[in-house]
Amino acid sequence: MRLVLLKLLATAGVTVLLALPFVDADARSGILASATGIGLPALLVSGAVFLAAVAAYCRSLETCLERIRPRARAASPRSVWLMFLVPYNFVEDFFIVRNVAASLRAEAAVNPALGELRGFGTVSGLGWCTAQIISLLPNHVGEAAGAVALVLWIVHWRFIARANALLRPGPHAEGQPPASRAAPDCLAGT
Repeated sequence: MRLVLLKLLATAGVTVLLALPFVDADARSGILASATGIGLPALLVSGAVFLAAVAAYCRSLETCLERIRPRARAASPRSVWLMFLVPYNFVEDFFIVRNVAASLRAEAAVNPALGELRGFGTVSGLGWCTAQIISLLPNHVGEAAGAVALVLWIVHWRFIARANALLRPGPHAEGQPPASRAAPDCLAGT
C-alpha cells in the first residue's frame, strides 16, 4: 500500500512538472519550446519515431524477462508496457528498470551464460530514468538532462540487447556457455 501511495504522489509531482509550461508563460522554455519550434509536421514525425523506439525498447525488455526463468523474474514480462501509461510511466520506469536488473541478477546466479554481465543495467537504467525526470524542468538544465537521458537510454537498451543475446535459446539455455565460448568439437574430449 505504501508503494502505491509513493507512486501516486510521485506521479502527481511529475504531472505538475508536465503541466507547468501550459499554465505559466515564463516556464515555456526548455524542451517544450524547442520541440514546438520545429513545426507541427516535424513534431508529429519526431513523436511517432520516438514512440516506435519506445515500443521496440519495451519489446526488448519484455523479451529479456521472457527469457529469464519464471522463478527468477521480479515482474511479469508484460509489465514493461506500463512505459506507455503517461504520466505514470515517469515513475514506473524506475521500477521496471529495477525489476529487470533484479531478474537478471537472480538468473545470473544460476545461469553461467550471464557470467560476464556486471551491474545488470542498473546504473544506465536508473540514470536515464533520473535524467528523464530532470528533463521536465523548463530550462537549459532540462534540455541537457533530456540529452543525457537519451544517451543513457541507448546505453541501457544496448545492455538489454546483449543480455538477450546471452539468454538466447540454444545450447546454453540448459546452463551451457554460449557456443562462441564453448570448446570446439575437436577438443570436446580433452
